[in-house]
Amino acid sequence: MEAVVSELGSVLDLTTHDPYLSMALHLMRAHLEGKTVTASSLVAESGVAYATGMRKLADMQEAGLVEQRSRTRTGKSFSLHPSARLIAGWGLLGERLQRIAAQRYGATAADKSASDYYFGGTYLQSRSIHPPKVLSEPLSVSGGIRVLVHGDPTFMVMENLKRQFEQIVGTKIHQRAFSIDRLHEEVLKNAERRVSRYDIVAVDLPWIGELAAKNVILPLDSIMDIERLDPGDFHTAGWQAAHWGGRPYGVPSQTTPELLFYRRDLFAEAGLEPPTTTETLLTAAKALHMPAHGRYGIAWNAARGTALGHTFMMACADFGQPVLNLRAVHGGFDTRSLHRDDLVPTIDTPRALEAAEYLMALLQYSPPYILSMSWYERIRPYAAGEVAMAYGYTLLAPYFELDPNSPAFGNTAFLPHPAGAAGTPIAPIGGYVLCIPSNLSEDRLSAATEALIAFTSPEAQKLYITNGSRTAPRYSVGADPDVRRLSSIFEAVDAMSWRDELQFWPRPPIPEISSIITICGEEIHDMLRGAVSPRQALHRAQERAEKEMLGRRQ
Repeated sequence: MEAVVSELGSVLDLTTHDPYLSMALHLMRAHLEGKTVTASSLVAESGVAYATGMRKLADMQEAGLVEQRSRTRTGKSFSLHPSARLIAGWGLLGERLQRIAAQRYGATAADKSASDYYFGGTYLQSRSIHPPKVLSEPLSVSGGIRVLVHGDPTFMVMENLKRQFEQIVGTKIHQRAFSIDRLHEEVLKNAERRVSRYDIVAVDLPWIGELAAKNVILPLDSIMDIERLDPGDFHTAGWQAAHWGGRPYGVPSQTTPELLFYRRDLFAEAGLEPPTTTETLLTAAKALHMPAHGRYGIAWNAARGTALGHTFMMACADFGQPVLNLRAVHGGFDTRSLHRDDLVPTIDTPRALEAAEYLMALLQYSPPYILSMSWYERIRPYAAGEVAMAYGYTLLAPYFELDPNSPAFGNTAFLPHPAGAAGTPIAPIGGYVLCIPSNLSEDRLSAATEALIAFTSPEAQKLYITNGSRTAPRYSVGADPDVRRLSSIFEAVDAMSWRDELQFWPRPPIPEISSIITICGEEIHDMLRGAVSPRQALHRAQERAEKEMLGRRQ
């Protein structure tokens, strides 16, 4: 719109300045960039005399296009913001301009938008999520909102958008990021303090049971009306995974399934079909494994400890084996009673042996440094074109989806985990929920709750995605037409969710799960480096896991 107005001004010297449009343009740009707007600064953009500009501003406020919010406790100073009505109208205007351009000029970039308009696209467009609007009352909290997060691409996007979110909530935001193991340590250490250092903490899904059982995080239904979160909009598995004992303890900030990323171009060149079973995956990995040419078949988490522990549990799930004696139900295994005390490890089983042998087979077609490869190390060589396939979380897709120089850019397709003989294709979900510490001081609880709602709203989550994230915890966000245009990953994940392939039972969030993950990661690593046989590794892991669970319960 600014470009159109500028062009009109350069062509028609007699063009009359429109103060309403000029102020709306300035207000919307400042809102999207997280900049403060006062009445004086807005009127200065109107292009008319001050008194006239103030009257025009009053007209916009009376029409419900502009809202004001106090900047001080006295209320004498305030900032101006676009109303929900203006934001929604601006979104529709942008969509209409695209259609008009396509219809009038037939621009190739807009051809699809034009055809969508005639073949049902208007229905999708009507569901487009608009930018978040500011809270009607700024959060009143000493020192601002303090957030503890994981140092992954999505949370780094949130850090980059900090200024915009400070405008939205009306206070400073201080974000501290750690690696996954250090984050777990800090969350537990923070719980030992008399008063929490953080208003909101990011929690990895497998930790929910441990942190809830230890009273580290608050059950959200004790401090807020859960319906304000619109629970039905979250991917079912992601929302259920945030529960313990039937109560919600966190709000999904990232629902990021682990998928199989594969190079469509390499598969096409080799005449290979997309792998849907572990057997066909091994066949494809063998065909595409060309070490002499600097290319390997597949990358995956095989580093000792936490990384490999996750991989082993998910491999077990691929073969239909949970790591606990969960009851089989339609579509997977029962996760509603994980707080019961009769659960035992099921690691040393025939199906788990199949999973262990599958990992041994993968070694043949993996990079030589596979035994030190973890979360990011498996995606970087895939993005660099050094491997043909990789198991990876969707949150890591920006490494190649946002890099036009990557050989995987525009050439990647996404599948759930290929299934073993007794398994079905599943996409084990990971990611983080945002929680409120139990030791948060009472005077900060209300502000923390409002910030939690704002940070996890559909509007906020769409903003993360349009700025580089590749996780969509909500159905509405994954179905947004703007989001769908950015990556095929959202449509793929939504389809997996509707097919009930998104599951969290592969890593059941019981209090002992972190220790069991570490145990599996250590014993299976010894197996991969040839120190013990698969049977020995499983037997040792089973004994250690049983001892761990028994010790905690005593």
